Amino acid sequence: MTTTDDLLAEASQRAGGLTDTGDDLTVPLAFFTEALEQEARLTDFGDLVARERILLHLVNRLNYVEDRKKYPEIAEQRVERPVFIIGFPRTGTTILHDILAQDPASRAPLTWETMFPSPPPEAATFGTDPRIALAASLMPTPENETESDRIFRAMHPIGAELTQECVVLMGETMVTPLFHNQFRVPTYMDWVDQQADFGPVYDFHLHQLQHLQSRGPAHDRWVLKTGAHMWGLEHLLRVYPDARIVFTHRDPVRSVTSYASLTAHVRRMFSDEVDPFEIAEDWTARLERVVTRTLELRAAQEFPEASFYDMYFTDFVADQFGVIQDIYRALDLELTDEAARAMQAFIADNPKGKHGLHTYTPEEYGLVPEKIREQFSTYIERFGLSTE
Repeated sequence: MTTTDDLLAEASQRAGGLTDTGDDLTVPLAFFTEALEQEARLTDFGDLVARERILLHLVNRLNYVEDRKKYPEIAEQRVERPVFIIGFPRTGTTILHDILAQDPASRAPLTWETMFPSPPPEAATFGTDPRIALAASLMPTPENETESDRIFRAMHPIGAELTQECVVLMGETMVTPLFHNQFRVPTYMDWVDQQADFGPVYDFHLHQLQHLQSRGPAHDRWVLKTGAHMWGLEHLLRVYPDARIVFTHRDPVRSVTSYASLTAHVRRMFSDEVDPFEIAEDWTARLERVVTRTLELRAAQEFPEASFYDMYFTDFVADQFGVIQDIYRALDLELTDEAARAMQAFIADNPKGKHGLHTYTPEEYGLVPEKIREQFSTYIERFGLSTE
């Protein structure tokens, strides 16, 4: 892994000589690169992937800042009453996000435009933009995927025109829990947990939404998602005080086990030294701390303009569209006949297991269900979560 200065210089070269990143990114970038060097145990391929991931985010950051100077109307864009899906990983947030995005009144970030956001996407060419094909060319397809790709597809959908989550957008600030999912970087993640300022993360998140919507398809609301919003909920609500939030809940034994499985699989793509027991223990502790802070924040502060809806994974699995209807009522959204038909068609076309089943057991990750439920007892009691 090259130095922070080398990475910034390479990103500048790739971005045509641009140098202005807005905020200074050297501190988070240094934490991340040092952790990659000292802790990640990467293969040569993993080192290449990590380096290219950093460069992609840095180039995007440079272009976001430059485009904002070049097109000052971007800063005039208003983002009103966005819908955010937050909560534990592996609680149905991805499929929920995809379903909500079927409403023509909603707008979700798509993978291709978050990979290559500059120049701002245009409504007239939104479905034919050459960046779609470019993004798709970098992803496995059913025709050429490896066994590892197939397993990942069963865990999480892949596609240039599928919705993308905000934890990826956070990469442009170099402050994102995603990096510790992809690579073993515990000291970086400790810094994210304990010291990182998420204020600039959400200030730039607003810039990103303004950028993407400035010329993009017309819509009434953004629909956004990531469990990583639990790390900075107070900053989210400062930037978006009128946010409408769907908070997803599930038996934490299932959630943390599933996330340990996903994390172990992702890291094995880039490292030959992956310890599933370590991953489970590490992320279980981090998730317990962040959900506790999130609940304390909700209990201690009033958010007069924000709305919250608590969604239970078991209810969602039993009746996806029924829960969608509940969400629309609770968040004061209009569910048109057109939106309902589009959502129901998507649900019918995407049954559980369409791309294979994601199977896992706590024992594979050294997890003891009784201990996890004791560790998360306050959370379980608060929401009356049943054992799956």
